[in-house]
Amino acid sequence: MQDALLSIENQLKDSNWTPDLILGINRGGCVPGVYLSHKLNIPHEVIDIRLRDHMAPPNLQGLNEALSKKVNILIIDDINDSGATFNYIITHFGELPEAIRFAALITNQKSAVTVDYNGPLIDKEINPEWIVFPWEGWFD
Repeated sequence: MQDALLSIENQLKDSNWTPDLILGINRGGCVPGVYLSHKLNIPHEVIDIRLRDHMAPPNLQGLNEALSKKVNILIIDDINDSGATFNYIITHFGELPEAIRFAALITNQKSAVTVDYNGPLIDKEINPEWIVFPWEGWFD
């Protein structure tokens, strides 16, 4: 996770784009979002988009509020697997504002969405194993 976050930080520097706010996608993006927030000294908030394991509809209120402030927003998640979560955000807006960029600790090369900043690339067709992040398997 540390290497992936350092890679994302370096990619941000190389892109000459700086977020004013980091939005961690609940739940997997919360931990990397907080780490990156501390490292870059940028505020962190949470948006609730849980498509796989939650019955409540996604809540983009935090994102809508942030956009109304006309700030650059980095939305981060732990994994960009199929791209469904990021695609939900993109579809919600129709045309994505330039102020929004995406990051993921790990990106599946076959994802439907290409993130702007990422850690390692994987190919789930070659290695379909489920990735368990440290914050997911601690209680097992």
